[in-house]
Amino acid sequence: MSNSKIDQVSNNNFFNKVGVLQKINSFLTRVFSLPKDEPSIEGKLEELIDLQAESDVGIDEEQRTLIENIIYLRDKTIADVMVPRADIVAIEIESKLDDLIKLINKEAHSRVPVFQKSLDDVVGMVHIKDIVSEQKSNKLFNLVDIVRPVLFVAPSMHVLELLLEMRAKRTHMALVVDEFGGVDGLLTIEDLVEEIVGEIEDEHDINEEPVWQKMVDGSINADARLEISTFEAQFGQFVTEEERLEIDTLGGLVFSLAGRVPLRGELVKHSSGVEIEILEADPRRIRKLRIHLVGNKEKTQIFLND
Repeated sequence: MSNSKIDQVSNNNFFNKVGVLQKINSFLTRVFSLPKDEPSIEGKLEELIDLQAESDVGIDEEQRTLIENIIYLRDKTIADVMVPRADIVAIEIESKLDDLIKLINKEAHSRVPVFQKSLDDVVGMVHIKDIVSEQKSNKLFNLVDIVRPVLFVAPSMHVLELLLEMRAKRTHMALVVDEFGGVDGLLTIEDLVEEIVGEIEDEHDINEEPVWQKMVDGSINADARLEISTFEAQFGQFVTEEERLEIDTLGGLVFSLAGRVPLRGELVKHSSGVEIEILEADPRRIRKLRIHLVGNKEKTQIFLND
């Protein structure tokens, strides 16, 4: 394994049956449930390899690569991978809905910390899905009504430990605080997963706003960063409530359904009956899709451009 960077986990059967987050969560749970007399995570992983080798299933190359990546991260702390305080985008709790929408659109973040008076007094985070719901509501907007909880963790906490805790508590954001309670940085669960499997699909790295356009033939053009909630507001709901909690974008939905970046020509089926054909993808990203909506006489095309 390279000493300078984490090896990229390639795309085949290792992630076929379950999503990446679920697979890593299950895998790490097994690691940390091994006997406590092992001196380190590395020792526990080596024992897991031995146990797997003795089983009928054995251990394949993808599992071995993932183990190597985790071993590489065994000494990594949150301070090594967090977004520094200076780069945190946050909003004050008394802000109006228009201010919140402008910030989300400008920064292209799906989750934003919410604070009182200063960044050292974070009360939670706001999710773009809740903002969309508020736009449809006739009630008086109050940001505190849609604030979701975040974790507060020490910079010395290990990356793998935080990943397990975030999965267990179903929380996607953690604020890193120092001994005096001041905020030093921020981490999302996507940041942690990328440290293990490489960059899966960074949904907000491109500066342009995600857009969609309905074509004359009934097809719809969109890019991978388009929020599922935005799409559903136009074309009807089809994802499950659990998917709404876990997934933000159309591209992220496809990745979750396949548990990996699918290959060109593959067909991914959603439980609603929606079928998604992969038109273009590279080893790291889904680029273009053709989505067939339920009940459409003509198949609807959606192009998700990286």
